Amino acid sequence: MPIVPLINGAVAMGCWTAGLFFLQFWKRTGDRLFAYFGVAFWVLGIDWAAIGLLDLPSDVRYSLYLPRLMAFLLIIVGIIEKNRSREDVRR
Repeated sequence: MPIVPLINGAVAMGCWTAGLFFLQFWKRTGDRLFAYFGVAFWVLGIDWAAIGLLDLPSDVRYSLYLPRLMAFLLIIVGIIEKNRSREDVRR
């Protein structure tokens, strides 16, 4: 199946491109939520590239889900931080 690594590479490239857009928005607005999203998408891109490049056996493949967990935790932290800063402004 030579098409699967190609698709994984395309998804990685899409993640890196989305990350660049979010970092550009962060640079323009100064809103840290965009920085969290940008870094999270770069981590997801690294994860997809590793999946495409490494042919790991199924008993070790679970370790490739740790970067995804880290990326989603970054997004959650960014959202929580954004909501807390709104509450501080209201008070």
